Amino acid sequence: MAWLAYRVRAVAKRRCWIGVLLLFTLLRLIPHAVAAQPALLVDIKGPIGPAVDGFVERAFEEARLRQASMIILRIDTPGGLDSSTRDIIKTILASDRPVVGYVAPSGARAASAGAYILVACHVAAMAPGTNVGSATPIQLGRLPTGDRPPGGEQEDEAEQPTLEDKVINDARAYMRGLAELRGRPVEVAERFVSQASNLTAGEAMDQGLIDLTASTVREVLVAIDGRTVTIDGEPVVLDTSTIDVEPFEQEWRDRFLAFITNPNIAYLLLMIGVYGLIIEFSNPGLLVPGIAGVTALVLGLYALQLLPVNYAGLALIALGIGLMVAEALVPAFGALGIGGIVCFVLGSIMLIDVDVPGFRLSPVLVGTVSLTTAALFFIVLSLAVRAWRRPVVSGTQAMIGTTGRVVRWKAGQGHVMVHGEIWSATGAARLSVGERVEIESVDGLTLRVAARPSGSEEEN
Repeated sequence: MAWLAYRVRAVAKRRCWIGVLLLFTLLRLIPHAVAAQPALLVDIKGPIGPAVDGFVERAFEEARLRQASMIILRIDTPGGLDSSTRDIIKTILASDRPVVGYVAPSGARAASAGAYILVACHVAAMAPGTNVGSATPIQLGRLPTGDRPPGGEQEDEAEQPTLEDKVINDARAYMRGLAELRGRPVEVAERFVSQASNLTAGEAMDQGLIDLTASTVREVLVAIDGRTVTIDGEPVVLDTSTIDVEPFEQEWRDRFLAFITNPNIAYLLLMIGVYGLIIEFSNPGLLVPGIAGVTALVLGLYALQLLPVNYAGLALIALGIGLMVAEALVPAFGALGIGGIVCFVLGSIMLIDVDVPGFRLSPVLVGTVSLTTAALFFIVLSLAVRAWRRPVVSGTQAMIGTTGRVVRWKAGQGHVMVHGEIWSATGAARLSVGERVEIESVDGLTLRVAARPSGSEEEN
């Protein structure tokens, strides 16, 4: 009996220690699991272009690597390029984890491209004092009339759809599709495109476009705790009240790409590259202008291929520069140069083929560069004309009009000293040794001379 009681106590003690060990392990593992699955906070600020598109795509990849529980897109944008916006939305729709769109901080906006992105997110939130809307493609320059049927229904047979109608209807359908996918009011979302309407945070909440309003990211996470969203066709219940938030910061390459894809910077890089190569070709061996020019030209062309560039404008710029260079080499009395300046200005105006905030080419910059180019051209042209009119200062032709002294002379032939050199010469029959003469012409190595009048300027 004593042995049996001992065995029971030993087993109970062992089980007690096992229970304590399991409890300790759970206490260690539970906080670790929460910390290992934070929400990744990604800021979409400023105009949406290739740099923002690449940044967001990397953020979603990082979320998968970190096993983040969700991605929060904090939006503050005036709009952006259609291609970049659609790429971001494709990334959101293909996400295997919830995506929260949050327009913040107060005073921020989700205009144009930002409205599409907000509607595409699984959860949409806005901070007080923010607004969303104005999603009409602004480069079209007009809106369809208010009594026009929204989806391309029955129209007057005589009225043919224009390119503007096609683009507007495409944008409408895209917004409707996103709203239907996320269960948002289609009519409200479509008015962002058809009427360029805008909603404040409160109005968007009242009309059901967004799910909540909140002042901070933490308030958003607390408010959506327990909400059900659909991921890959499966319902997922959000558990967000206690998760951590980790910001995803831009790297230097994101900032560098955003810098060079600014159309004004790309345009300047292109001009620096062209002028650097012109200087290098004009003065071979300087190296620095050539290296700087090639580097700037490559960076400018790389940036331009990411932007919606009008290649006719780019060709006109190249033609204009070529004509101005040709004017400096060919005496065309300004015709080539003036034509080059006109082509350069027209090409600069046409270069960027979009009218989106943040992606417009500054008229001030275009005017400054054009005037600078024209001024440089006229300076070079005036120097060339001045050099063409200047008397020859080298070679045998430079000797015409200079003076010398007779060294030997007999019967209209002899030798004269000019600039310290003795030349064969012909001229008047009566010239005496030491007499001053002026060179009239040069025939090979023989000079034609004539006597200098008395009182003339002495030889240098």
